[in-house]
Amino acid sequence: MPQEKYPVTRTEAEWRALLTDEQYRVLREAGTERAFTGEYWNTQAPGTYVCAGCGQPLFQSETKFESGCGWPSFFRPQPGALVERPDHSHGMTRTEILCSRCGGHLGHVFTDGPPPTGLRYCINSASLKLREDS
Repeated sequence: MPQEKYPVTRTEAEWRALLTDEQYRVLREAGTERAFTGEYWNTQAPGTYVCAGCGQPLFQSETKFESGCGWPSFFRPQPGALVERPDHSHGMTRTEILCSRCGGHLGHVFTDGPPPTGLRYCINSASLKLREDS
């Protein structure tokens, strides 16, 4: 995990107790779930997607779109919700997306998204929880 300081910090034992094995692998070890397998890749329910690690609001359902990539995709995050950093893993150059509150790995952002931003925030379902509108 990154060495930066975040408002929400826990020991690795606390993270393991709080998260499922898959959530821990994705959020704390920068893992990636397989395409078309995550809980939210095809969800259309209205609500707010929050960080599964700390509950910070990340994306509104109105910004979710079908990108065909097999992961939940959004064109705009909540203001201040994300931290970006370069990712040179797996022989690629990408921009990693982290939760600005707990530093959890969420996914990556790409420049092939729809208007109005032209961005595609490709996010692992395991890093999210959907708070559905009532």
